[in-house]
Amino acid sequence: MKNKKNLTRRQFVTYTILSSGGLIALSNKIKTFELTYGSNINKNPERDYPIIKKVFLAKPVPTWPRPDIDLDAEMTKINAQLSDFERMWNFNLKFVGGELLRVQEDFPKFKNNLGEFDGLVIFPLTSTMMYMINNIVNLGYPAVLFNQPASGHDWSNIADLIKQGKRVDVISSSNYGELEPYARIMDAIRGLKQSKIIRIRQDTKRNDYIKKIEDKYGVEIKLMDYSRLDEIFNTINVNEAKKEAARFINNAVKVVEPSREDIILANRFYLAVKRLLEEENANAITIDCLGGFRRGDLKAYPCVAWTRLNNEGLTGVCEADLDSTLTSLMLKFYTGGKPGFVSDPFFDTNINTVTHAHCVSATKMDGPSGESAPYIIRTHMEDNKGVSVQVKMRVGQVITSVKIVDAETMLVSTAKIIGNSDSNRACRTKIVCKIIDPENGEELGADKYLHNWSHGLHRVIFYGNYAKDIKKMGRLMGFNVVEEV
Repeated sequence: MKNKKNLTRRQFVTYTILSSGGLIALSNKIKTFELTYGSNINKNPERDYPIIKKVFLAKPVPTWPRPDIDLDAEMTKINAQLSDFERMWNFNLKFVGGELLRVQEDFPKFKNNLGEFDGLVIFPLTSTMMYMINNIVNLGYPAVLFNQPASGHDWSNIADLIKQGKRVDVISSSNYGELEPYARIMDAIRGLKQSKIIRIRQDTKRNDYIKKIEDKYGVEIKLMDYSRLDEIFNTINVNEAKKEAARFINNAVKVVEPSREDIILANRFYLAVKRLLEEENANAITIDCLGGFRRGDLKAYPCVAWTRLNNEGLTGVCEADLDSTLTSLMLKFYTGGKPGFVSDPFFDTNINTVTHAHCVSATKMDGPSGESAPYIIRTHMEDNKGVSVQVKMRVGQVITSVKIVDAETMLVSTAKIIGNSDSNRACRTKIVCKIIDPENGEELGADKYLHNWSHGLHRVIFYGNYAKDIKKMGRLMGFNVVEEV
């Protein structure tokens, strides 16, 4: 297996090209999002898809659902469905395995020959296989029990396993397509294990929380001070930065405050960050930007760099916020490349709204292959310095607001964008939202959201309603889900 440190410059550039324009398809099918990772730097760059292990269960002498059940026919039917999904779903994946376990003695051989995979799908073909299900679940891998009606009664024990904290979920449906979100979750699990986050700030001491994130999700976190990035910045060709600045200006609606020199500086910083990510084979970065700029540790605010990186399939997050960075990665992988918008929310209960605001936003909120929203080039609001963007997001778009905290809990709510604010108060990009019920879309109370608030500022906003999906993620990835409204 290749290690991510063996990734060449050419491979890095190839990944970047893929993410920024979808120029090379992963298959010859037309897909909504061809790339789950974009320019993610993989520990194993030869495998950019999830592997899902399937296993069938049946007791030696079937009774329920019928004593004369044809097990070979059942497995053939399921395998055909899964083969169809490998071709039809809008991302790449591979199902492997397919062993039939019938007695306790079958389990050791299964356990000793697991191979490489990201998650399990268990298909009970008869009743009374709970002892084998427990054996499989206790291996600790994310697992889904797919119960085709009527196959058995063991589905009735899965809720108790979930309450015990086991990484398992259950589907009881005749629609095998309901496996798709779980395949995406397993892909996200793989993505986190193949990710590397760079965190830049003055304090570079490792702590127990960083170790907890690494141990639980498999992501690598590298701590740095500002010196290495500053050295790289000084080597960036100014003419290249001028070309990037011209492209950035030409694609904007207009420029308000910043000078051309400031915009060149911001794009020079963007090129420096990209080189740092390349050298480190990393796909995410977060910086103590406010303190760094104030002290002179940063030559420019990273707002423009984060906009451009997030548009390309990489991840840039402000304020050295590991929770928001982890959240951004997790949902980016699950959604097939959508970037998160890290916001500082504020409420107006008089008109029942929450406004998500920040000076950093991607313009391609649908993902790297999506259209770019209109943007205006502005300064960073709090000190009227540097360069940031004011993005006009899609009115009417349903969004999901999420944030993982303490590595154990995911906060979630849903809303609908009703407007973009041009107010001269608060950060540059401001989406005014009505909080909605994720099930029926009915408007909910901003006051309730206000008084349920916890865990400080920052929520990460994604286009789409992922409330149900996040509950599934929690069950397979081992975090609790708290609905904030």
